[in-house]
Amino acid sequence: MAKQSLSQLGNDLYSGKKSFNIVGRRKLWYLIALGLIVVALVGPFIRGGYQLGIEFTGGSQFQVHLPEGADRDPAVATEVVQQQLPGTEPRVLLVGASDIQVQTEQLEPSQSIALADELAAAYGVTNDEVTSSFIGAVWGQDVTRQALIALVVFLIFAAIVMAVYFRTWKMSLAALIALGHDLVLTAGVYGLSGFEITPAAVIGFLTILGYSLYDTVVVFDKIRENTAPEEMNGRRTFAEAVNLGVNQTLVRSINTSVVALLPVASILFIGAAVLGAGTLRDIALALFIGILVGAYSTIFIAAPVYSHLRERESAIVENDDEVRKARERGVDTLARKPRRVVKKKTDTSVDPYANVG
Repeated sequence: MAKQSLSQLGNDLYSGKKSFNIVGRRKLWYLIALGLIVVALVGPFIRGGYQLGIEFTGGSQFQVHLPEGADRDPAVATEVVQQQLPGTEPRVLLVGASDIQVQTEQLEPSQSIALADELAAAYGVTNDEVTSSFIGAVWGQDVTRQALIALVVFLIFAAIVMAVYFRTWKMSLAALIALGHDLVLTAGVYGLSGFEITPAAVIGFLTILGYSLYDTVVVFDKIRENTAPEEMNGRRTFAEAVNLGVNQTLVRSINTSVVALLPVASILFIGAAVLGAGTLRDIALALFIGILVGAYSTIFIAAPVYSHLRERESAIVENDDEVRKARERGVDTLARKPRRVVKKKTDTSVDPYANVG
C-alpha cells in the first residue's frame, strides 16, 4: 500500500496534478541556508577551530600494538606523554580491535625513542610492538596546498562543463552556489563535531561535490526541457516551469539519495565500529554528510537560485505577464497545448537549445 502510494505520488508530481511550491518559497530556503552557513562558519571557531590531522599539521605518531582483549585505556598514553613532554596535549585514538595511536608535536629522534619505550612499558608490551613515524610541517603544508588546488580545479572544470552543456552561465552559477553550500556545511559538521580532517576526508569532500553536481545536472536537464520556449508558450510562468521540473525529479532524487546512503552507512559502521579503520571512517563520514546535504541543496538551493537569476529577462517577463493576464481573464493557461516545432530534415544548422536557459 505504501509502495503504491509513493508510486502514485511520483506520477502526480510528474504530471503536475500535485506540486510542492519549492521555487515559490525560495526566501525561506535562502534564510535556512544562510543560517546553516553562518553556524557552519562560526561554530567551529567558537568551539576551538578545526581538528586537522597530522598529515596537515605535521608531528610525530606512535602506534602501540596490544594483544586482543588487553586494556586500551587512552588515559595511560596521555599520562605517559605528559610525563615525558610536560605541557603537551597528545591526541590518543583507538585503532582497530587492539591498537592505540598517539599523536604529538614533532619530536627529536631521542625524544621519540624515549617516548616509545615508556609507552611499551606502560602497556606491558615489548619495544617491537611500538612503531613510530613523523611527518614534517613542510610536507603537511604541501598536502594542504595540493588539496586546495584540487578543489579549485574541480570547481573551474565543473563550471565550464555546466555552462557548455546547458548553453547558459546562469545554470552553471546556480550549480556552483549549491556546491559551495554543500562544501561549507560538510566542513562545518566536521568542525562542530570535532572529527579530524584528514586527506581521506578531503577525498570524501571532492567525491560528494561530484555526487551533488550529478544530481543537479539531472534536475537541471528536466528544468531545461520544461522551460523551452515551445513548452512554456504562455502556459506557465518561468518559476512554475522550474518548480514543475523539480517536482518531476523529486522522488527520483530522494530514492537515489537513499540508495546511495545505505552502502555508505554500512561502510561507516564497519570502518568505525568494527574495524576501527580511520581511512574508511573519514571517507564514509564525508560521503554520508555530503549526500544528505547535496540532495537538499539540489532541490532547495540550485533550482530556486536558477529561477531567481533568470526571472528579470525580457522574454521571461513577457511570458509571465501573458500568463498572469490570461488567468485574470479566467483562461486556463495549462489547457493550452505546447507548440510543436517542425524543422526541415535538411536543416542541420538549427540548435534546438539555442534559445533555452
